[in-house]
Amino acid sequence: MKVADQPLVLPVSAAATRPVDDVLAGLGSRRLGLTEDEAHRRLHATGPNTVLTHGVSGWAVLARQLRSPLLVLLAGAAAVSYAVGSHTDAIIIGVILVLSVGLGFANEFRAERAAAALHSAVRHTAVTIRDGRPVLLDVTQVVAGDVVQLRLGEVVPADMRLLEVDDLECDESVLTGESMPVRKQVAPVADGGDLAGLASCVLMGTIVHRGAGTAVVVATATATEFGRVASLLGRRHPETQFQVGLRRFSGMLLIVATVLVTAIFVINLLLARPLIEALLFSLAIAVGITPQLLPAIVTTGLATGSHRLAQRKVLVKRLVCIEDLGDIDVLVTDKTGTLTQGTVGFTTALDPAGRPDHAPLRLGLACTDPRTADPGNALDAALWQVPDAATLAAGHTLLAQAPFDHDRRMSSALVDLPDGRRTLITKGAPESVLARCVGLPDTAQAALRAQFAAGARVIAVATRPAPHADTVAAADEHGLTLAGFLVFADPVKPDAADALARLASLGITVKVATGDNPQVAEKICAELGLHGATLTGGQIDALTDTDLAAAARKVCVFARVSPEQKARVIRVLREQGRAVAFLGDGVNDAVALHAADIGISVDTAADVAKDAADVVLLDKDLHVLADGIVEGRRIFTNTVKYVLMGTSSNFGNMFSAAGASAFLPFLPMLPSQILLNNLLYDTSQLAIPTDRVDPEQLHAPSHWDLHLIRRFMLFFGPISSLFDFITFAIMIGVFSAGPALFRSGWFVESLATQTLVIFAIRTRRSPFTRSRPSLALMAAATGVVAIGVALPLSPLAGPLGFEPLPLGLFAALTLMCVAYLTLVEFSKRMFFAEPAPAPAGRWRGLPHRIHRRAARFSSHHSRPPRQRVPTAPAASVGRTGR
Repeated sequence: MKVADQPLVLPVSAAATRPVDDVLAGLGSRRLGLTEDEAHRRLHATGPNTVLTHGVSGWAVLARQLRSPLLVLLAGAAAVSYAVGSHTDAIIIGVILVLSVGLGFANEFRAERAAAALHSAVRHTAVTIRDGRPVLLDVTQVVAGDVVQLRLGEVVPADMRLLEVDDLECDESVLTGESMPVRKQVAPVADGGDLAGLASCVLMGTIVHRGAGTAVVVATATATEFGRVASLLGRRHPETQFQVGLRRFSGMLLIVATVLVTAIFVINLLLARPLIEALLFSLAIAVGITPQLLPAIVTTGLATGSHRLAQRKVLVKRLVCIEDLGDIDVLVTDKTGTLTQGTVGFTTALDPAGRPDHAPLRLGLACTDPRTADPGNALDAALWQVPDAATLAAGHTLLAQAPFDHDRRMSSALVDLPDGRRTLITKGAPESVLARCVGLPDTAQAALRAQFAAGARVIAVATRPAPHADTVAAADEHGLTLAGFLVFADPVKPDAADALARLASLGITVKVATGDNPQVAEKICAELGLHGATLTGGQIDALTDTDLAAAARKVCVFARVSPEQKARVIRVLREQGRAVAFLGDGVNDAVALHAADIGISVDTAADVAKDAADVVLLDKDLHVLADGIVEGRRIFTNTVKYVLMGTSSNFGNMFSAAGASAFLPFLPMLPSQILLNNLLYDTSQLAIPTDRVDPEQLHAPSHWDLHLIRRFMLFFGPISSLFDFITFAIMIGVFSAGPALFRSGWFVESLATQTLVIFAIRTRRSPFTRSRPSLALMAAATGVVAIGVALPLSPLAGPLGFEPLPLGLFAALTLMCVAYLTLVEFSKRMFFAEPAPAPAGRWRGLPHRIHRRAARFSSHHSRPPRQRVPTAPAASVGRTGR
């Protein structure tokens, strides 16, 4: 039968109940996998193995701009204006609509392209058998019928039927919610109806928790169980803390706008003004109090920030994560490669008494095949870099292995020694190995303590005879005899102390969570100036959450901790209202990365760690992370500048309009003039993302504070209104201004005050002398004010309803602007003397985990070249700690 005649997918529930050979036959595949030609045809027929697509569609971005209810109302207002003969107003509103949509589209499209570029920069791969040879492929190229090899810590790339297992267990919590790993088997199951009972299959998005295996792909992309759930969630990601703040802020503005607009509309009707005129004026007030370009300001800042972060070797999976990066005040980090150089080197082998001895080294090499060792295991790699390693291992025959996992913290191998004796060799964390040894010499613990005190990483090696064994499992690790210790060195990074000091200056508390020995971690932290208490994994398990929360505030080092214990520590820190980031790159870090507010990994990390992270560093350096935090705070600070200034000045101007409309015999400003004023003002603020930020604004975490925004609006808004009413009195009482002159004067005064006030509000320092704005912001603000002054003198004055200002009135308005800005500067110092309240806690749930994992199975416009793997990887010894 031709491959093209075979079904391209097989439901995993059906595959789980069928024998392996039947499944392979049904898929038109074989144990040696597909050929390249077969795989290419299937990929063409079914499409890439993707759950989400990160292509950028200009039409989709434009559609989102046009869905705004406010824009629909404005379009309706333009149509009504044209229908009742107000053609000029209709044209002006139409032009403003086009400009507003255009600005929003340009900025969102730029941000979408930046996000797509970031997604393309993070790749995930799977070892797939093609033409009988293992090939490293992008997961999006995996097709039904492919045979894939599974190793510890990998994320399963598709729904697959197992062909071989080696003590395989999978964490399926992302799909089932079940926290305990599921043990896998090759034998078919009786019933494929229960997702949690598919022991003969592995599912896309789940994690290899223990062991290894080989499986054939039965379904890809949205035909998988994971893809089905992800498609039900849709493309909408759960909100970040920054987005929550924006939403709450928008809700507050909606309430204010509703009250003001209703009051203004009622007042105008009571004054017997035409219904259409009152409606248009009220609608213009609603637009005026709303910071229309806030999304544009945010996306401009985020897109600019993503470019800057990429230059600093920081990639974010979603642009909004940049803002949350600046929010963190606690960093929990691993030790290896972050505080230390990460270049682990073998130093010596010792017997149980602590004397130099080559025997433990020979045994350690014998139980690790260099062709199948986990390339991410730095300790195994260091062993095989020893001179004459191959000679030392010669004569040993590796028969079977029990892979490393983070519960046992050890691995074992069945080996035939050169003299023919069949022996079980176990190596791993000293505490775990020694607990399974018998007849320990008194000198062993003393030798071990001496190495830990020197800051060395140590692996214990033990053996026992196994003359009749053919396989090895975790249950065989007992009754061992200690052979000795393997000692490794991982020096402290030369710049780590400076990086930690820099993070401290940014108001960030650093805590270390490591699988290593507490004495080793304490020594390294002491060298770097990190001081505090230490908790071990065993002590953590003995504490209640309440006690752990109290202890965690004082603890600097969490040592010998499991993945679940790391996640628990992060959870209790978050429940105290702290914004917690976790930095890790290993298989055992994935749970903690999910638990943190911001998960941070590195480009060289295990796939499962990169998958779980929100931010990926191209260089595992705390200075790089500090750069990212500073950039996040800079963007947040500039966003808040616009929010504070826009809400206060808009609120003041609209309150003035409401008051003026109550006693003037005419509208204080035409609807089209209000909209034009708002558009010019907002356009000047598009340069805010380029603005400089004072150093003191970067030295503390940035949080949304609606209480502060509300107080700011109610404090500075009336100041703006006070000067507006004084301006009204001058124009009517001194210059006897009619409708056109009144509107022209207030248009110029309101535009100038609300635009130029940015220079006072952008800093808590004295503006210009101690805090200089960016040249772009200077040019945009002064340019817009110049346009506002010029409009009443231009040929557009008539159509816009303006008339030239007398020189005396212009001089008076100039003095009013200067007086207003001076008063704001003095009021600012009084306002900011009061401290802001602390932020609330956080939560992150299942949809967030699904969306994070879905990023692994996403399409891009370019593909990396395929990489040939020399031999098929098999189970190997994992890390004993980090």
